[in-house]
Amino acid sequence: MARHFRASSPACFSLHEPLAGRQGASRVLAALLRLGWTIKRQSGSHRTLQRPGWPDFVFAFHDSDEIGPRMLARIAKHTGLTQSDL
Repeated sequence: MARHFRASSPACFSLHEPLAGRQGASRVLAALLRLGWTIKRQSGSHRTLQRPGWPDFVFAFHDSDEIGPRMLARIAKHTGLTQSDL
């Protein structure tokens, strides 16, 4: 019986641009703020960001945290962030 393996695709930042490694949380937050996101409220390291036309997004990382490719892809999906924004 032949086994079928699903080829794992590399984690990508968006549907069109591949991600290059991990990013620091402070750098990602700065990119989101440049895109027009603003901090609506903050409780500890949890920042609720808002942007007109988008649902609120909770950015829950300490500034010194490293964000991996999969989490960056999730952030990009919910915020419109692209590799060129970083």
